[in-house]
Amino acid sequence: MSLMFGKVKPCNCAAAANRGPAQCNLVLLGVTGSGKSALTVKFLTKRFIGEYDPHLEEIYSSEEIVDQQPVTVRVMDTCDQEGPMNTERYLSWASVFLVVYSINNMESFKGCQLYLQTLTLHNKSPIMLLGNKLDMDRYRQVSRYDGEQLASRFGCVFFEVSACLDFLSVQSVFHEAVRMGRRLVPAVYISAVPSFPPTCYTELPAPATATATLLTVKTSRAQSRRKAATLTLLKGFKIF
Repeated sequence: MSLMFGKVKPCNCAAAANRGPAQCNLVLLGVTGSGKSALTVKFLTKRFIGEYDPHLEEIYSSEEIVDQQPVTVRVMDTCDQEGPMNTERYLSWASVFLVVYSINNMESFKGCQLYLQTLTLHNKSPIMLLGNKLDMDRYRQVSRYDGEQLASRFGCVFFEVSACLDFLSVQSVFHEAVRMGRRLVPAVYISAVPSFPPTCYTELPAPATATATLLTVKTSRAQSRRKAATLTLLKGFKIF
């Protein structure tokens, strides 16, 4: 895969308030099917949609209020078909990495370890490990203990979450990632989703008028062979 993104000016999440909203770049990594796109769409629109075109990789932007401070959150929803390859496109761009695996898929858990190894070797940005699909707990293949141990091994913040359940839990995880980017120090190990007061977030528009904007779209992948009709949730974000 040869997808490359142009260089983006590094974000400064600790910028002074009088210099305008801060910017924080979040990169979601993980094997296909771990739920990266579902988490991204849930955060941006409060909606859950289960199937996506697996060949799309895009960057989205959302204006958020985190701890009473405005911040522009840019989310790169990556698509690595064969593990961590062409990592230059996000290693120098990201403020924080969110490495995602599915708790009901041991292979996705093994795959996320390759990303953690790559990041710890070539990157100094904070890392968050996310066990997704908590709603599939009855089919769990990866124990919470295993997730905690892996996070401890690589010095990551750890959460378990579900893209198809309540929006606030997903929003809390993304906002915590923004805080990690602001601190720019090694993350402190956490194993429970934090609870934040309602005043710490802004209401996004209804899905039909969602204002999340596509910043960069570059893809050379073949289009999906599915014959089902498609619709566009966000610019260039095809959902089946």
